[in-house]
Amino acid sequence: MFEIPKLKHTTSGNFFLLAGPCAIEGEDMALQIAERLKEITDKLQIPLVFKGSYRKANRSRLDSFQGIGDEKALRILQKVGETFNVPTVTDIHETHEAALAAAYVDVLQIPAFLCRQTDLLVAAAETGKVVNIKKGQFLSGAAMRFAVDKVRESGNEKIILTDRGNSFGYSDLVVDFRNLPEMQANQVPVVMDVTHSLQQPNQSSGVTGGKPALIETIAKAAIAVGADGLFIETHPQPSIAKSDGANMLPLDQLEGLMQKLIRIRQAVL
Repeated sequence: MFEIPKLKHTTSGNFFLLAGPCAIEGEDMALQIAERLKEITDKLQIPLVFKGSYRKANRSRLDSFQGIGDEKALRILQKVGETFNVPTVTDIHETHEAALAAAYVDVLQIPAFLCRQTDLLVAAAETGKVVNIKKGQFLSGAAMRFAVDKVRESGNEKIILTDRGNSFGYSDLVVDFRNLPEMQANQVPVVMDVTHSLQQPNQSSGVTGGKPALIETIAKAAIAVGADGLFIETHPQPSIAKSDGANMLPLDQLEGLMQKLIRIRQAVL
């Protein structure tokens, strides 16, 4: 069972990390990524939650990759958790998915576009799992208190909030770091979704773009202002990832980035 790290610090003094591929593409790939993530985070004493979407419901085009099958992908997430003794997180999109996903993972994630969906929040809360709510691109950090209230009033105090940038024009996002302390005012851990914050959505091609060269910049800034955790999508070869490859971090760059971020964390504690 995943226990939310204490606010501001974990037992190691580090931030915690939600990381993995955007989507579960297959068992071998998921286990390969999880093994490397486990090696890195154990070495650096960073609490890890393995992330993978079992289905991608929010796609620009009908022919975009959506998944390998719900239960097949969820079973892979379960195997990752059991093999490496790490908690797992996946996103849900409709109320009936809450109980389904909760049977396989430790954390249910509410996508940013759905953070105001009352029935979805209540369904996630009622599973008793940790609920990670992504802040809508159209909301301020302060406005997320209403999403927190919905989960708490449904009897669940196990809540994480995640920022993933704000809409800026039609095809870009910008990170307003005021959102992090505003969301921390709810007395819940706050995560910075580094890679999704660098998306360039709504491109004319129907394929989301991104600015992965700025991953380190956003991650460093988030740790400097006191983020409790980071969310980073990573893949051995982002260029061939079936979803969101344009803004993923190459897996071989993760350890070096984490080492830099730990030094910043130690400096600001």
